[in-house]
Amino acid sequence: MKRLHWYVIKSFLGPFFMTFIIVVFVLLMQFLWKYVDDLVGKGLDLKVLGEMLFYAGFGLLPFAFPLAMLLASIMTFGSLGENYELVAMKSSGISLFRIMRPLIFISIIVTIIAFYFSNNILPYTNLKFTTLMYSVKKQKPELILKEGVFTNEMDGYNIKVGRKDSKTNMLYDL
Repeated sequence: MKRLHWYVIKSFLGPFFMTFIIVVFVLLMQFLWKYVDDLVGKGLDLKVLGEMLFYAGFGLLPFAFPLAMLLASIMTFGSLGENYELVAMKSSGISLFRIMRPLIFISIIVTIIAFYFSNNILPYTNLKFTTLMYSVKKQKPELILKEGVFTNEMDGYNIKVGRKDSKTNMLYDL
C-alpha cells in the first residue's frame, strides 16, 4: 500500500471511532428516554441496568455503523480539502477514485462485519433484551397504574385509579 493510502486511512480512523462512539451514545440516550417510564422506580440493580444498556447498545450498532462511516468520511475529506491536501493530490495527477480507494475498501470491510453481526449476533441480543425488558416490566406491575389515567396493560381489564397511597400501596376510587 502506498503512503497516500496510509495517510488517508490514518486521517479517517480517528474521526470514525469518535463519531461511532458519539452516535452510539446519542442512540442510547434515545433508548433511555423511550423506556424511562419502564425503568424508573423499579428498584433495579446496576447490574441489570448495565446488562440492559449493553444489549440495547448491541441492538443499535447496525444504525451506528453507517452514520459513523458517513460522518467520518465527510470529516476526513473536509479536513483534506481545508488544508489543501486534496488540491495537492489532485494537482499531482492522482484521481479522486484513487484517493478514495482505501476508504471504499474500509467501507466494504465494515459492511461485511455489519452483515455478519446483524445476521448472527443481533438476533441473540434482541432475544436477551426482550426477555430482560419483559421481566423488568413485570417486576412491579403496580407502577403501571397512574392516577387518573385509564390503562389496559393487564389482559382483559381496563383500570382507572383515582388515587394511590405510596406508603400503604392502597388504590382508591377504582
